[in-house]
Amino acid sequence: MLQSEVLGTGGFVPAKVVDNSYFDYLVDDADTWIHSRTGIRQRRFAEAEESTSDLATSAALLALENADLDPGELDCIIVATSTPDMILPATACMVQKNIGAVNAFAFDMNAVCSSYIYGMEIADNLIRSGKYKKVLLIGADTYSKILDFQDKGSAPLFGDGAGAVILGASGSGKGILQSVMKSDGKGWELIQVPSSGSRKPVSAESIALKENTFKMAGKSVFVFATDVIPRIIADLSERGGVKPEQIDHIIPHQANVRIIDFISKKTGIAKEKFLLNLDRYGNTAAASVGLVLDENRRSGVIKSGDLVLMMGFGGGLSWGGILLRM
Repeated sequence: MLQSEVLGTGGFVPAKVVDNSYFDYLVDDADTWIHSRTGIRQRRFAEAEESTSDLATSAALLALENADLDPGELDCIIVATSTPDMILPATACMVQKNIGAVNAFAFDMNAVCSSYIYGMEIADNLIRSGKYKKVLLIGADTYSKILDFQDKGSAPLFGDGAGAVILGASGSGKGILQSVMKSDGKGWELIQVPSSGSRKPVSAESIALKENTFKMAGKSVFVFATDVIPRIIADLSERGGVKPEQIDHIIPHQANVRIIDFISKKTGIAKEKFLLNLDRYGNTAAASVGLVLDENRRSGVIKSGDLVLMMGFGGGLSWGGILLRM
């Protein structure tokens, strides 16, 4: 049976480091205030001239190098993002041009912070169909471009970055073993950019009201995340025929260390199994899981044969998980 094996990974963040002290204008001793509530110490922001496609391109090139593949070998490029370069065309087409993947078809998809996990599900099914052999998925976001920097509840949380993975057809027993994808549209209003499309087009009035910036009902999202994450772990473990304690590493969406602390206590899974980088990068939205995967593959923390559970949750509401053997 065909499975989707990880052939290579790449991760990229902008050079500009933004420490918590940047937000001292919002709250006294911002570093202590932000770190105690989120676990974040710093994040990276794209420069004015840097776009999502730029970050995605850099991550893609690193993944190709890591996999020792020529761009022409790619059958498909998926860019998972909620901050595309523009509403059209697809950011993935820009990446295709940049990396010279002349034989691939390219498209974007958006499940907000679940986008990378949803993208892996799509890539996996393309490969399992037998029609496509190698798929490049890039989770990339530049939330610094859409934040309201007067909102202390959301502005300090986010950073920019891109995480890429190349999946290839394999019969080795390695790769994606199980997946679960869910959404609940009743919660769509909890995470949104109100004026950003046909529902409420951007106008001088909406800009004045900052409706073209990111909005999130933080407490409700925290409750949502702490409810669905244990269910993802339990569901994937059952489907995969393993016990949660047999999972070597868990890569959660990098939103808030308090969520991870809560989940560790609720499930009994040691916190050391949860791989994190949010202290350095903040919430990088669609990039977060891919960045952690790449960092820990390259450092040797994640080894060949390890059982890894990756999960995402975010706007929509959306959530999902992937269980794979490295």
